[in-house]
Amino acid sequence: MQITVLGAGAWGTALAAQAARHHPTLLWGRDADQIAAMARERRNQRYLPDVALPESLAYVADLDAALAHAGAHGLVILATPMAGLRGMLARIPADHPTLWLSKGFEAGTGRLGHEIAREVAPSLRCGVLSGPSFALEVARQQPTALVAATSDTALREAAVAALHGGSLRVYGSDDPVGVEVGGAVKNVLAIATGIADGMALGLNARAALITRGLAEMTRLGLALGARAETFMGLSGLGDLVLTATGDLSRNRRVGLLLAQDQTLDQILAELGHVAEGVYSAHTVLERARQCGVEMPITAAVVAVLQGRMAPRAAVGLLMQREARNE
Repeated sequence: MQITVLGAGAWGTALAAQAARHHPTLLWGRDADQIAAMARERRNQRYLPDVALPESLAYVADLDAALAHAGAHGLVILATPMAGLRGMLARIPADHPTLWLSKGFEAGTGRLGHEIAREVAPSLRCGVLSGPSFALEVARQQPTALVAATSDTALREAAVAALHGGSLRVYGSDDPVGVEVGGAVKNVLAIATGIADGMALGLNARAALITRGLAEMTRLGLALGARAETFMGLSGLGDLVLTATGDLSRNRRVGLLLAQDQTLDQILAELGHVAEGVYSAHTVLERARQCGVEMPITAAVVAVLQGRMAPRAAVGLLMQREARNE
């Protein structure tokens, strides 16, 4: 199968490297100089400098050529941040099967990926590829499991057949709503867990945040039409545990630094990469309010990110909530 990965960041590069070991794979990036350097050095010096990329991986900065490589019988994988998903979906031909890796709710509209696709590319055969995965570990060929979610059975089966193998296991799901909600909300909850760990609140507090955060995630997902069991899978509990506890998590890192009284501007400058939870937290909360869903942990994170509440005050507010049945 011909595979094109659009987006030469850490995650796009890692997945392209994995795919290139099994299929003719082309990696596209908008920065022609970066793409030329990657082709020459066989490394992504900007995002994965310590990982050698396979000789079989090809590179291009021409979007039309990249899309032509996949064609109607291949697979396009979009590896852009959520902010870039709408624009990229609008440029993909309707007969090109497509999966996106983007996680989050779109700022401004509050839409998930499948809702954006339905709006700008209603005829496109598409879905989402998600799950607990740090790009660096995928690039290093460490064992990873993902889920390909779409209501299109043929596309789901093709995605699994194309990407499953070696160090990567890919499961199928027909619940893209649940998979996308899990991928979006876990970033916000990872910031909360990072704050708690940065304040040295202990392992009890971490477990409570993850568990109650999972409950928030599930409530929102059900309100949007997802199935409850999806949140006990890779894109729900799996991705939440990884992002909330893993040292490679940028969102967790944001929380840790907030607990040290650094400003958000300082933190983002230090990270140098996108931490989706920072940009999607407010949108997650607004979408929840529109659905009548209560998300107190998410609300606390938003208050801290917006500078309306100190981390310690946010924790205190959560602890003072009235007792209730689980």
